[in-house]
Amino acid sequence: MKMSSEKKKELQAQYKLMKPDMGLFAVINKNNAKYYLETTSNLKGKINSTKFKLNAGGHPNKELQKDWQELGANKFEIKILEQIEYEEDESKTDYADDLELVKMIWIEKLSKASNQFY
Repeated sequence: MKMSSEKKKELQAQYKLMKPDMGLFAVINKNNAKYYLETTSNLKGKINSTKFKLNAGGHPNKELQKDWQELGANKFEIKILEQIEYEEDESKTDYADDLELVKMIWIEKLSKASNQFY
């Protein structure tokens, strides 16, 4: 069954309008509750990328990478801590400041609970 070129164009247009979820996620060491925090404008893509790098031994955070290799993936949890909604004003395309603010808030919140960070 072939898809018509009209239907294909419609699906491509819909895809371009889709906006990925953005926000803050954590890689959490279950042994010592140590957190690695990362903000991104594409949560699903960045989480997949982070898992791939950790499993391949190429994550830029060497301390996290070392623990991941020594303890194994099952001793870690990857969790979305907060998602940021897109503003209705379509002219705003840069959410870097919003993401950084969310990260600062979470660092403060987790620090008060005596959590440590990578």
